[in-house]
Amino acid sequence: MKPYKVILPDKVQKSIRSVPDNHLFQIHKKLSSLSENPRPFGSIKLAGSENHYRIRAGVYRIIYSIEDDILVVEVIKIDHRSSIYK
Repeated sequence: MKPYKVILPDKVQKSIRSVPDNHLFQIHKKLSSLSENPRPFGSIKLAGSENHYRIRAGVYRIIYSIEDDILVVEVIKIDHRSSIYK
């Protein structure tokens, strides 16, 4: 199976800069694993959406969409679990 391309828009890259260094490793590890398996164990499909998922990275959450027909995973938002859904 061909790997998916993981896309991080500018606003997501900017939000990653505000993440404390001790959490960055977990986030980068999860993001890189999405290219091989965009629906890993622990990923949850978000209600009310056709292709949006969330995955945990410590106390942070990564919300992303999957486009299976073009093999793309686009990260929508990365934020602390207390403020991700606001």
